[in-house]
Amino acid sequence: MIALSLAEIASVVGGQTYDIPDTSVQVTGPVVRDSREVEPGSLFVAFVGERVDGHDFAAQVVEAGAAAVLASRSVGVPAIVVDDVQAAIGALARHVVQRLGATLVALTGSAGKTSTKDLIAQVLQRKAPTVFTPGSLNNEIGLPLTALSATEETKFLVLEMGARGIGHIRYLTDLTPPKIGLVLNVGTAHIGEFGGREQIAQAKGELVEGLPEDGAAILNADDPLVRAMASRTKARVILFGESGEADVRAENVRLTESGRPAFRLRTPSGCSDVTMRLYGEHHVSNALAAAAVAHELGMSADEIAVALSEAGSLSRWRMEVTERPDGVTVVNDAYNANPESMRAALRALAAMGEAARARGGRTWAVLGKMAELGDEALAEHDAVGRLAVRLNVSKLVAVGGREASWLQLGAYNEGSWGEESVHVSDAQAAVDLLRSELRPGDVVLVKASRSVGLEWVAQALLEGSEGEVAAR
Repeated sequence: MIALSLAEIASVVGGQTYDIPDTSVQVTGPVVRDSREVEPGSLFVAFVGERVDGHDFAAQVVEAGAAAVLASRSVGVPAIVVDDVQAAIGALARHVVQRLGATLVALTGSAGKTSTKDLIAQVLQRKAPTVFTPGSLNNEIGLPLTALSATEETKFLVLEMGARGIGHIRYLTDLTPPKIGLVLNVGTAHIGEFGGREQIAQAKGELVEGLPEDGAAILNADDPLVRAMASRTKARVILFGESGEADVRAENVRLTESGRPAFRLRTPSGCSDVTMRLYGEHHVSNALAAAAVAHELGMSADEIAVALSEAGSLSRWRMEVTERPDGVTVVNDAYNANPESMRAALRALAAMGEAARARGGRTWAVLGKMAELGDEALAEHDAVGRLAVRLNVSKLVAVGGREASWLQLGAYNEGSWGEESVHVSDAQAAVDLLRSELRPGDVVLVKASRSVGLEWVAQALLEGSEGEVAAR
């Protein structure tokens, strides 16, 4: 964070200082909520959670070097006490962003946010110092903490914004007002909470409504609900996609033998060829979104293409591809799942399967529940199971309870697979099955909503550690 005195922080957040002998002491380290991340000069934020109360760690973090604790009660060590800790870090983030003068890029969408954010960051880092959301910390706590990690050297601040209802993104844009706003897509993620795609579009479009007149709204030309958001912003509109009307678009899209996307990038300033290190054709849209941001910030087509071609995955469990010594390839995409991302992962698996079959290998889709689909849950799980058949996946392993049974039933009804699809009770059963049947050349995709915990299937397959899944 930029250096601020405890007195200034207290003024910004409307707090009272307790047990602080010298309020001119500066916070020079990061603002953190995890006591294990405290460094000398940090500000520790004490949240009260369901299981852990951050106030209980106050003495520990000050001993470790924290300048003070941002708390909701006196804790016997240097502290700034406020009524609402969450509101306080939001106010502090707004203050820091205003002081910085960095260009703030915000993005949202139903699928691909984190992968696209990672691409944008890797491209922009080639131009100037860039701070970006770690992982998927895109809510009312994670976003301000990310903004507070910016320093005087930061030129670009890239923030992922998530939403679970109307007004959520508007709140986030009020905390950290963006100059550039990017909307990737409107899908069915969290549709059970929103009530429909139109409501999701309403929520996602709050991002472009908050842009200034001299800002830029970067919209997906291939998604009608996103493209329609052009009428909701006073900022200049830039379209990306494969549509011929897109300002930044892809031509001659194809997949390499290993399943990596390649295409001709066309921008208003020129064209250049891209071959990505990431897997799956769905990354083309993500790359175009990143390219549109980079073009808006003055990078040439050649610079963007080189950066996209060299960019990798920065966040865990998102199409992580690892080949075991015995030739089995494990694709860990288990961080989360919704119908759009599930279909994209299956298509990536199918593309990788072409090379696998040439080596005598097979493709395995180890899939679990997609959460928060509401009344659409049965139809969406059934559709994913059917898609696995249509893509010629060798074997579907559906893991878990009712929703997994719908996956397996969809596959069975589509192709009458019989023993080629199977429903198992839990992650350990999936690991036991795979260990007994995998052979060199096979490719295994592991994917489900985060709550299912299927990342441990992938880990067990890579580590070969008996009992690991059950212990987790």
